[in-house]
Amino acid sequence: MNLYESSTRLPARAIRIGDPAPDFTARTTQGEKSLRDYRGHWLVFFSHPADFTPVCTTEFIGMERAADQFRAMDCALLGLSVDSLYAHHAWLHAIRESFGVTISFPVVEDPSMAIGHAYGMIDELAESSAAMRCTYFIDPQGIVRAITTYPHNVGRSVAEMLRLLAALQRADDGSVMTPEGWQPGDDLLQAPDPEAMPDGAAADWFCRKVAAS
Repeated sequence: MNLYESSTRLPARAIRIGDPAPDFTARTTQGEKSLRDYRGHWLVFFSHPADFTPVCTTEFIGMERAADQFRAMDCALLGLSVDSLYAHHAWLHAIRESFGVTISFPVVEDPSMAIGHAYGMIDELAESSAAMRCTYFIDPQGIVRAITTYPHNVGRSVAEMLRLLAALQRADDGSVMTPEGWQPGDDLLQAPDPEAMPDGAAADWFCRKVAAS
């Protein structure tokens, strides 16, 4: 039985910011899920190289401890690796037994690497999932708004994931932009007006801050 149903063919290139997130239907630790199930909400879809690995274990614990913060921002979490559903369940059980943390979000199985290939997490000719530590921030319309990729031996920062999500949501209407290191409540940047001529009398015409509302 084919566990995956893709609404799109494998792309000629990796998914980029602004692309529609490829839909799929697959088995997860919480039953069969489709990416389209998350429409109307933000989604952080993240992959990891393998179950029972140290970096991935710390990431899952960190993601779970911040799960309520993601939910408060109307954002769901969805994990993925090439391991089987049985391995996922065994690993999540081991995390609960060893660290006292129960993972509340579903984890997708991708043994054929079909989803990994569709998203460009790994090269189409790759035989290993070692590079699969990618994160896709998908908006309520199903559009990829940001992507991060880490090597297999470096863990992601959950705090930065929350910050990036907050920045994407705050700048979503196009009226403002977020400066370097922006945190919720900080001042913002005025979005440039492409039809306005630079004001030669104002030295900061190209980078003007606006107070957070």
